[in-house]
Amino acid sequence: MSRPLPLELPILQNWSCHTCGGCCKQHGIYITAEEQKRIEKQGWTAADGIPDGQPLFVSMGGLGTKRWTRLAHQPDGSCVFLDERGLCKIHGKFGEPAKPLACRVYPYAFHPAGDQITVSLRFSCPSVAENLGTPIIEQTDELNRLAKLVVPNAARNAPAPRLTDQQSLDWPDALLVVDALDTLLAQEELGLIDKLQQAVQFAGLLESARLEEIRGQRMEEFLQVLLHAIASEDRNEAAPPPPGRLAATQFRLLAGHYARKDTYSTKISWTARSVMLWAGWKFARGAGMTPAVQEVLKPVPFAALERPLGSLPEQVDEMLTRYLRVKVQGLHFCGAAYYREPMIRGFQSLALVIPVVLWLARWLASSNGRDAVSTADVVQAITIADHHHGYSPALGMWTFRNRVRTLAQMGQIERLVRWYGR
Repeated sequence: MSRPLPLELPILQNWSCHTCGGCCKQHGIYITAEEQKRIEKQGWTAADGIPDGQPLFVSMGGLGTKRWTRLAHQPDGSCVFLDERGLCKIHGKFGEPAKPLACRVYPYAFHPAGDQITVSLRFSCPSVAENLGTPIIEQTDELNRLAKLVVPNAARNAPAPRLTDQQSLDWPDALLVVDALDTLLAQEELGLIDKLQQAVQFAGLLESARLEEIRGQRMEEFLQVLLHAIASEDRNEAAPPPPGRLAATQFRLLAGHYARKDTYSTKISWTARSVMLWAGWKFARGAGMTPAVQEVLKPVPFAALERPLGSLPEQVDEMLTRYLRVKVQGLHFCGAAYYREPMIRGFQSLALVIPVVLWLARWLASSNGRDAVSTADVVQAITIADHHHGYSPALGMWTFRNRVRTLAQMGQIERLVRWYGR
């Protein structure tokens, strides 16, 4: 019997559950047949707060596709087992081990990385975004227990993510690329926008390089040359130009996906589909008032989302830098963790989350009648965006991925980062 793979933990991240109940109000909780039987045997009745006639499970799929089961939701979108205090009924009555594995694992994400397992977190949890709770490095025992349940025995045989569609890597070289990206994002002397711009430039240079014969020590030396070249470039202090018209349209359509709030509380009707189409047309046009995509994002002038922010508060700079570093260190941006995308395209998608978050933060501020964006706006914006990133089926579709590819080929990702970070 092989020994468990060691965990690589994000040392800059803290987390403890603060029972806000947010994760129980928007996520689909898919369960195994064994978990369904266990919950059925728990004997839930109206005396436990489960109304008569309220189903506990919903069957998904069918008509030629694989079928699976998820926990049902209440009319407001909350999990059927969420009580009025924001607590889990299963946890309260039978203890934490009785909950479905998906609930026990959140907000952690485990990703095989050769001879180790990297651990990342989902920033859709406000406590993750705000870095609240116990340091992750002090939770090793619990994380090892969860990893044994989540990561299959064959994980050590999982292939490394490709660098690009055409270029493959082995694990040692893939992790060298991860370390290089993290080195750029870890620079303390630069602000978020400057170091993210450097990281996007680095990804672009790496994408265009021919690396078939560059492996091992030569790969490490080559990456160091790229890092030195980027660090030696003069910083552009001029006011950033706005993105081009086509890029602005593509960005709004991309950001519109992140702005949505999709739950399982109701079935998607033809009326809902027409509303989504109307919203897409509004995002493409980018004039007049924004569409009403969820309660906290009210109709505001599109022009309000283009206003300068001024310098980012230190807390915002730290939070968004930590977001990028946790996702990069944890391999939460490519390969099996992100729609099977290669490392370069996955990182470009991750980089675009930052202008999306700052765009959403402007929208949240305007929705509350404010011009100035607060740290709380950015916290809420990142929870909205990261709820989708890597998990929404819409973001894995060809149209969305092609949008990222188009923005990268046009050289517009850097411009979007600087424009919405100004």
